[in-house]
Amino acid sequence: MGLLRNRGFLAAVATSTLVALYFVLVAGRAVVFLGTDDPIARMLGVALLLFPALGTWWLLHEWRLGTAVQRMADQLELEGRLPIHDGEQDARGRLAPQAQEAVFAEARRGVDRSPENWAAWFHVAYAYEASGDRSMARKSLRHAASLYRTSRAQQRAAR
Repeated sequence: MGLLRNRGFLAAVATSTLVALYFVLVAGRAVVFLGTDDPIARMLGVALLLFPALGTWWLLHEWRLGTAVQRMADQLELEGRLPIHDGEQDARGRLAPQAQEAVFAEARRGVDRSPENWAAWFHVAYAYEASGDRSMARKSLRHAASLYRTSRAQQRAAR
């Protein structure tokens, strides 16, 4: 599926554009405050400059993670190794507790066998997601993305 047909991607671009516009407007106000002679207004201007800087860092960090996760998913899909969680589901579509435990146990065994394998961590992340633990899912995805970037750098260096 092309990027421009992917609704999730378009939503992320639209949201990021609005947030970036907000950062520009706040930074503009900060410059106005910095241009005054009032020391309180200048301090407020400095504080207002910190928010867009921090927000820009966060936005770039999230885009970097998102693109790495998409690349990992694309590669796993090509290899036929995308995590698919079969099993009994509850009314909300989540896996039943027994199925969650089975999925997580299998994913965890993969990490235990190969702790430096980004694909194993990707599977653990989706096992956490299936069990509803989004915080641990994101941490696992961040770790998988870090391992993925490292493995890609090593592959490029080996060429």
